Amino acid sequence: MVDSAPVTDHPTVPLRPMTVPAHEAEGRCRSFHQVMDRRRTVRDYSTEPVPDGVIEWAVRTAATAPSGAHVQPWRFVVVTDPERKRRLREAAEAEEREFYGHRASEEWLAALAPIGTDWRKPFLEDAPAVIVVFEVHKGPNSPRPYYTKESVGIAVGLLLASLHQAGLATLTHTPSPMRFLNEVCERPPEERAAYVIPVGYPAPGARVPDLARKALEEVMVRL
Repeated sequence: MVDSAPVTDHPTVPLRPMTVPAHEAEGRCRSFHQVMDRRRTVRDYSTEPVPDGVIEWAVRTAATAPSGAHVQPWRFVVVTDPERKRRLREAAEAEEREFYGHRASEEWLAALAPIGTDWRKPFLEDAPAVIVVFEVHKGPNSPRPYYTKESVGIAVGLLLASLHQAGLATLTHTPSPMRFLNEVCERPPEERAAYVIPVGYPAPGARVPDLARKALEEVMVRL
């Protein structure tokens, strides 16, 4: 038998695959879907603190994501200090006033209308934690990344799933431009903010827009 393992001069380790019996595979996917189908973007947060260790383990999970050339071009800045959250909110709302008042097209604003958003972002202060996710680009202490946005996007997906599994609510906020986040979070120029994610428990009585997800037939194609 010919060995089909890749030829490399670099060290390798044995794969530790998940071993799932074929008759259980679909059920596991279905169970995971049932959990994730309840995930919603939340804008009303309780000030109840997040249990110790939850965010750290969620970030560990996010950092298992695949990345171009395994450069792992991400940085997760966890903001819990009330004064820093206040500064973050004020700077984000300044950009959002410009967006809603001048930058956004009528078509874009119409698309946002069912969600009910505007320039006000109280969740950036109300949520007990805010995770600012940065893309790490080439710099004095970081190598050149490959497929940076794709890699960070996959990592954020895992982050949201992990936090949802812990019973926490999240929101992906993307103010534009985001350069103010380098100052607020004290990050170097080679790091570029990509997502602002408040994390916490929903406020009592929190409500979300009545929106439907597309059916499977609309999002999957078999060839």
